[in-house]
Amino acid sequence: MKQQTKLSEEQQHAAEQQTQQQSAREFANAEEMLRYDAAHTTVPPAIVQRLQKSTGGAPRPKTSWWKRLLGGTNP
Repeated sequence: MKQQTKLSEEQQHAAEQQTQQQSAREFANAEEMLRYDAAHTTVPPAIVQRLQKSTGGAPRPKTSWWKRLLGGTNP
């Protein structure tokens, strides 16, 4: 029984080390890290709704003068 417990503890320790090694990641710069994080993080639906509600009344960016002149999208 004691031998099984010791074996089980060793297996858990090995699994933890493997998980830690897999999760270790190096990035060239902060922007790369933020992009990785954004790609792998899911935003809760409640936060998405609050963001949409808070930015819903924000004014649209003005269209560039050259886009208006050449018939780009309407402002």
